[in-house]
Amino acid sequence: MLLALSLTACGVQVRDKATEAKAQSHEKAIEHAEGRIECAPEGAEQFAYVCAIDRVQSQDGLFLTVRQPDGGFRRLLVTTDGRGVIAADGAEQAVVMPLPPNRIEVAIGGSRYRLPATVRGAGK
Repeated sequence: MLLALSLTACGVQVRDKATEAKAQSHEKAIEHAEGRIECAPEGAEQFAYVCAIDRVQSQDGLFLTVRQPDGGFRRLLVTTDGRGVIAADGAEQAVVMPLPPNRIEVAIGGSRYRLPATVRGAGK
């Protein structure tokens, strides 16, 4: 019985260490992202900080160009009506989902991007 308890305790510590290591790895990825955003280009299994983002303010609004590592890109227009962003060109629609506490996930054409955002009503 004593052996079973000590193995259980070890298992809990391993899980805690694994969770802690994953959190530390995520923090390091953010630190080394150097202006990159978290994305999962089409075909990617998980998110990584590999997409670059350019911002251009024009008379029509704020345009974001998200550049993928393979050279592909998506243009998004930031909206002021609560939708977050829309596809700035092309036939594919952007699907936006809020992520707590202050980000959105944008899915378009099989790729997904996580962007910083001010989510209305988040403080309520």
